[in-house]
Amino acid sequence: MTTQTYRLAVPGADLAYDVRGPLPPTSGHRVLLMIGQPMTAEGFGAIAPHLEDRTVVTYDPRGLGRSTRSDGHSDQTPQQQAADLHLLVEALDVGPVDVFASSGGAVTALELVATHPGDVATLVAHEPPINAVLPDAAAAERARNAFYEAYQAKGFGAGMAAFIAMTSWQGEFTDAYFAQPAPDPAMVGMPTEDDGSRDDPLLSDSSWAITDYRPNAAVLTAASTRIVIAVGAESTGTYTARTAHGTAALLGQEAVVFPSHHGGFLGGEHGYAGRPEEFAARLREVLDAD
Repeated sequence: MTTQTYRLAVPGADLAYDVRGPLPPTSGHRVLLMIGQPMTAEGFGAIAPHLEDRTVVTYDPRGLGRSTRSDGHSDQTPQQQAADLHLLVEALDVGPVDVFASSGGAVTALELVATHPGDVATLVAHEPPINAVLPDAAAAERARNAFYEAYQAKGFGAGMAAFIAMTSWQGEFTDAYFAQPAPDPAMVGMPTEDDGSRDDPLLSDSSWAITDYRPNAAVLTAASTRIVIAVGAESTGTYTARTAHGTAALLGQEAVVFPSHHGGFLGGEHGYAGRPEEFAARLREVLDAD
């Protein structure tokens, strides 16, 4: 499938996006827009070839990957990213699109539906990390603060080790979780030396607006968009599985199970290999149920 890369100037940023397949699409399917956060377009490289029956569009959020920003900010908010995506959908000029959105991208996609429901026909939101839908929301924020503090104190390796500890923990964040000793970065394959940088979009506080997001259930359930909340079969009990189930419950539905884990669509080149072919088949099945 031929891939063309384009740039779109939006207020305060210049967005890079890729189009795999013809525009307008010739397959009879809507364009499929795939978004992540802080993951960029390259994260969808393994799944896109398994969706050749559709025109697939991916992009880098402002200030990440190939997309530059000139707005003087470094924070990543679902509101700003949703505004950018609205302009991208307008630029595609193919009517409403289908959206597959992963992690923080799923939060942005919910905001896009809330503010511009006419842009999206079907949204598949995979494991959106939203603290507010959890019964232990305050403890989840404390756990997030802990990996941020580890990053600030000792750098990337320590921060990632604490992040992995948080996202792999089973169930609510109890006193037992916080009583654990700080994880050793080397034990999870992370660097032990501090390179001095503190601008990682995952470990810094620049993306806290994503996990602090509070979805408006009334607006989302009233939208013309069909919303499907998805959860990985191997994610059971983890933080993002719990937020997926909590978001689904907020919208009066049950989460739909997809193969693999939080990164189930990823290839092995990302070190967190999922099952992209099976994931694509499940995504196609869910989209075609519309």
